[in-house]
Parts: sequence; C-alpha cells; structure tokens
Amino acid sequence: MLNPLRGWTLFGWITLAASWLDLITKWAIFRRLGMPGEQLGIIVVPRMLSLETNLNEGALFGMGQGMGFFFAAVSCIAIVAIVWMVSQQVTRDDLWLTVSLALITGGILGNLYDRLGLPGLTWHAPLTRLGTPVLAVRDWIHFRLDGIIDWPIFNLADSWLVIGAGLLLLVSLRPSMKSLNATQPPHQ
Repeated sequence: MLNPLRGWTLFGWITLAASWLDLITKWAIFRRLGMPGEQLGIIVVPRMLSLETNLNEGALFGMGQGMGFFFAAVSCIAIVAIVWMVSQQVTRDDLWLTVSLALITGGILGNLYDRLGLPGLTWHAPLTRLGTPVLAVRDWIHFRLDGIIDWPIFNLADSWLVIGAGLLLLVSLRPSMKSLNATQPPHQ
C-alpha cells in the first residue's frame, strides 16, 4: 500500500519551494534595483537578458490592467480547486500530475502575495498615486532578441505557471492505463 501522505508531502514541498523562490528573488531584485525606473537594470546577456523591475496590475502579458481584485479572486478559486484535486488519491498517485499542480499552485501563491499588496510597496509615481499601496505583481526578468522579440517582463511565479501548465498538458496527452490495457491481447 502506498503512503497516503506521500503525494501531499511532494505537493507541499514543491509548492513551498516554488513560491519561496519566487518571493525571495522578487525581494532581492526590488531591494537592489528599487521601483521601476529608479535604477538601470542589470544586463545578464547583452541584447538578450536583463534584470529590471516592473509592476503589472494585470495578468498574462499585462492584459486586464486594474483588475487585480478579480485576478486575486480567480487565484483563490484556483487554489481551492487544485487542493480539492490533490485531495483525490488518484491525483496524488500520479507523480507528474502532482508536480504540475504544485508548480501551478506555487506560481499562483507568489503572484497572489503581490496582488494583495503584502510586500508593503507604495507607488512612487505618478503623483496621483504617490504613497498608495501597490496591488500589482512584481516582475523582473526581461528577455528579448533584438529585432525578433521583446518578451514582456516576468518573474519566477510566471515561469512556474507556464512549466506547470505545460506539464499538465503533457500529462493530459498520455494514454490512460485503461486504454493501454485495452490494446493488449488477453493472456492465454
């Protein structure tokens, strides 16, 4: 018999590690570079990768600016749904499904922390917002290829969400054990 806590332990540790890595890197970059525009970014690979601070009040690619409370509510609903899924033994027995859901949850938690204003940041510009709480996701990774692509600035939580969703897609494309058993000839 499988240990019933094994899946929960894996899910918990990955979720904790993903959200912690996201939050600690945001803290470190914003501590070093300040709010957007306060200091020049750090060039990691010239004309390709730099570290610079940005605040996103929207969601994917900056869509839905100003709808932070809506995205926070959707995030909470998603977390409840994922925890319910992980509470199912069949989910916890599937290593890759558990890993993908943990990465997604870690990404959601990292960005939700920011959306709720928990970092305690206040706007430094424009003057109409000066000193009001920032309810926006802190982004800091800027990838671009000159003349080809200038990707929107993102963070590790966004990366965990994309990796987790990609894994979830791959898991959903795998043949199920029922279909594998149905294609095998009966034993004689």
